[in-house]
Amino acid sequence: MAVKKVLAVALAGIGVLALAVGVNTVRSGSRQLAVAAAPVLEVDAAGAAQRLGEALRFKTISDANDAEASAAEFDKLHAHLQASFPRLHAALKRESVNGKALLYTWQGSDASAAPVMWMAHQDVVPIAPGTEKDWQQQPFGGAVHDGFIWGRGAWDDKGNLTAQMEAIEMLLAAGFQPRRTLYLAYGADEEVGGKRGAAAIAALLKERGVKLDYVLDEGLMIVQGIVPGLAPAAAMVGVAEKGYASYKLELETAPGHSSMPPQQTAIGMMSKALSALEANPMPVRMAGLPQQSFETLAPEMSGMNRVALSNFWLFGPMLERMLTKSPSVNALMRTTTALTIVNAGVKDNVLPGTASATVNFRLLPGDTLTQVERHMQQVIGNDQIRIAPAGNSNTEASRVARQDGAGYATVNRTIRQVFPDVVVAPGLMIGATDSRYFDGMSDSVLKFGPVRARPEDLPRFHGTNERMSVKGYVDMIRFYHQLLKNSA
Repeated sequence: MAVKKVLAVALAGIGVLALAVGVNTVRSGSRQLAVAAAPVLEVDAAGAAQRLGEALRFKTISDANDAEASAAEFDKLHAHLQASFPRLHAALKRESVNGKALLYTWQGSDASAAPVMWMAHQDVVPIAPGTEKDWQQQPFGGAVHDGFIWGRGAWDDKGNLTAQMEAIEMLLAAGFQPRRTLYLAYGADEEVGGKRGAAAIAALLKERGVKLDYVLDEGLMIVQGIVPGLAPAAAMVGVAEKGYASYKLELETAPGHSSMPPQQTAIGMMSKALSALEANPMPVRMAGLPQQSFETLAPEMSGMNRVALSNFWLFGPMLERMLTKSPSVNALMRTTTALTIVNAGVKDNVLPGTASATVNFRLLPGDTLTQVERHMQQVIGNDQIRIAPAGNSNTEASRVARQDGAGYATVNRTIRQVFPDVVVAPGLMIGATDSRYFDGMSDSVLKFGPVRARPEDLPRFHGTNERMSVKGYVDMIRFYHQLLKNSA
């Protein structure tokens, strides 16, 4: 009889739990804005594609050490922009900042309205030596072929730059006047850190006392077939980006002969330290932005994906174990540890007296450089190993942009108007963008590229056969055109 009672209680508990999960799943309704699709804007697709193609012909490759490395190519690009967008250059103020960076100002009619900023960058990464022959079109040919605009920078990031200018040129032709002032910030060294360009523009505007309603830079995109269990495409709006930190580990011991090795060698101790760091990463943190992203997408999913992601209170530990198995998803939920450089030894019969290594961390918002350094010391547990920042590029993670403010709402609404078939969710930018320099000037610094990307497109970023579809590029122009109307 007692056994039956226990079983009855257990079954009742399971029933209550199942009911709670079901009710919570159903209650987790869609968080998508209900807006009508915007009328489809007529765009001169052939002309716009040709203008972007020509912009891709200029080899604006940035160099971390030499600001003048591609100066002539940047000058050619500037001349091309001026010739291609005459109304914009007549109506907007253009300033050259610290060399080749450009700052445009379109003065709004209401001086009391906080201005907005759109960003892009002019520079590109070089072609990997030996891969030129693998391109279907010339890397710097700017060919428009088979419905695509081919060339380095089509995705990253000249497409965004010229799409913004195309939209503004069209609005000027229609007699449009924004209420808010619009800034266009186009750095020339984003691919090597942005300190000469975007950082200088931010410093200049701070000197002028500028505060921004929102900032929009390159970032996450409209992804299809990448989020498991999600049928519609997802427009992921980056509301934060990870920090960046590299540390050098150094160890000195007495060198010796390999015939008489001590119990602990430099290589052995360094290997143990690196193995410990890799085996003990910083903890997963689902709370905050990762959970917000998943909970926004969950109502648009089907089956167990929707059930699990709608009930973090119950399935959280299981989700952590499952999701961290994917490197790309794991990177969204923790500060990652990557062993990138190891140096020790010069001869096979000599015990080296020194060993060094470099470890790279990408910081999740909420984690700090101080916490990373403390974590390394605790995990390594060896005072003989010195830990020091490698270089001067270590940066904290960005602040998380407001999702209840006007900036995110405006971008969200514009996406839903121009791409009515997609769902919108906040996301985390894993890489670094120029927009991080504007963190102190707005509480809505957003990272989003209004273009569709499938899994097969992702290797083209900084890779071979970079290209932008003409249709996708036209949609980018439509997005910026609608965004400016909504922002104004």
